[in-house]
Amino acid sequence: MNKSQLVDRIAQQIEGGRSNATKAVDAVFHAIQEAVSAGEKVTITGFGVFERVERAERTGRNPATGEPVHVPASVVPKFRPGSEFKSSVSSNG
Repeated sequence: MNKSQLVDRIAQQIEGGRSNATKAVDAVFHAIQEAVSAGEKVTITGFGVFERVERAERTGRNPATGEPVHVPASVVPKFRPGSEFKSSVSSNG
């Protein structure tokens, strides 16, 4: 499912059609991105946790040559699914 399909599915469930569904999806995505970028943890009970994680610098390996490669420190987003999300996926799989 892509964003457009998500908007279509939400538009079927709320008043205001596709326009309001697009605004709602965009607002949720923006709020999550803004909070995580600021270092906040976003917890949606039953769904999951979005957070910012700092990765230390390390030495990796070039898979083609096996040569060591310096990988600089970075900050990345991380998502951990909640228990309800996990059980929903595992029971439908």
